[in-house]
Amino acid sequence: VKFSWSTQPSLLSLGIRSWTARKLMLLLASYVFYAAWNPPFVLLLWLSTLVDWTLAKRLVRVRVPWVRACLLVSSLATNLGLLAYFKYGGFIMENAASLLQSLGVSWQPSALDIVLPVGISFYTFQTLSYTIDVYRGKMQPSKSFLDFALYVSFFPQLVAGPIVRADHFLPQCEAPPKVDTRAIGWGLCLMVVGVFNKLVIADALMSPIVESTYTTDVQPTFLSAWAGTFAFATQIFCDFAGYSTCAIGVAMCLGFALPDNFKFPYAAIGFSDFWRRWHISLSSWLRDYLYIPLGGNRLGFTRTYVNLMLTMLLGGLWHGASWNFVIWGGLHGGYLCLERIINVIWQGLGLSRLTRTTKVLGVLTTFLLVNIAWVFFRAKTLASATSIVQAMFTFSLDKGSLSSMALVTSMGVTCCMLAIHCLLRDHSLESLVGGMHPAVFASTIAVMISVIIVCATTGQDRAFIYFQF
Repeated sequence: VKFSWSTQPSLLSLGIRSWTARKLMLLLASYVFYAAWNPPFVLLLWLSTLVDWTLAKRLVRVRVPWVRACLLVSSLATNLGLLAYFKYGGFIMENAASLLQSLGVSWQPSALDIVLPVGISFYTFQTLSYTIDVYRGKMQPSKSFLDFALYVSFFPQLVAGPIVRADHFLPQCEAPPKVDTRAIGWGLCLMVVGVFNKLVIADALMSPIVESTYTTDVQPTFLSAWAGTFAFATQIFCDFAGYSTCAIGVAMCLGFALPDNFKFPYAAIGFSDFWRRWHISLSSWLRDYLYIPLGGNRLGFTRTYVNLMLTMLLGGLWHGASWNFVIWGGLHGGYLCLERIINVIWQGLGLSRLTRTTKVLGVLTTFLLVNIAWVFFRAKTLASATSIVQAMFTFSLDKGSLSSMALVTSMGVTCCMLAIHCLLRDHSLESLVGGMHPAVFASTIAVMISVIIVCATTGQDRAFIYFQF
């Protein structure tokens, strides 16, 4: 293999002239990356890859509707069956035991001790979308098994997204990308921004405040409940968006484009807007493969609200095997339903445009209601979540478990984040950087790197939150 500055951009494969060889190297690197966590679970990746590759090929050859339906069901059963066993097996057993006990039947299931494969929710949805799109006739199966295997296991976004669609990724595998040093440079900068968000803001600043609120035996107070939850809202955004930004940056350095997963969500006006900006790859997946097939808003008033609630409840359950996640999804489903009712009333009054005041009120109301839902997402138990929500509506100046510095840090960082989201609401990070003087941008990146190095030596770094999903 020759190594030189060739015509292809890839920090890991510069100089390998064969595009097939480079893709094979990326595939092997992806398997090694995943195996570094738990080698046997690579077998699950292979199983999903082989099943959906084989079934998709069969789908285009078969014309009998019921046979095609059976092939699709086989894919759904395999992928969702694996997901159900590893992610929800214990949850199902526990709730079945509770149900039987309420009926007077005593049954204690044995502990399953199931290890949850990291990223299984993400790559399961990714492979399912491929088979469903082939079944619907929206795309043809990939001609290359190597390309499809790389699509399923591409390591930058394998374990925490974004959830990539096959019609977005596979065309990029057909021909090698051309050299673009600016794209490589921007990809490296995105990695710095992502690590800064994760390591500095999420881990060093916000995580201790969140843990002081959510993992303490001290009764929460009005101030500690709100400050701790604001800190979590900032933490989870910087943690998850930080990972997505790193994934997009790494992929860009390798010559691939991944879709944006966040668009300044805390500047959302309403919850439809919020879900167009938060975890975009998941919300669009739920819309296209669950909400619309259920009937969307095409089957009347009542069915629309039922579909919204079902979609968000299942979206909550996707995040974890806990009733807290179901409640979190249910709250967002309720928010979306209430928003539709308000919009109907608003339009009935002949009010179509939003004033600056109503926009500000809309952003603040959305943010506060999102934070109430975050309580159920973060709390370990329903009792803990209920206690914190009750404290949120019981006014008190008692600081509770938080110090004055923690209160100031939480409120200050959260306000800064809200201001940045509002200022860039209709823009992008690229447009912001494009308007900066090169010296200012370089200095900013240098400061970020310096702070990252300092924080990395303090031992404050933690696993990405979405690794558990």
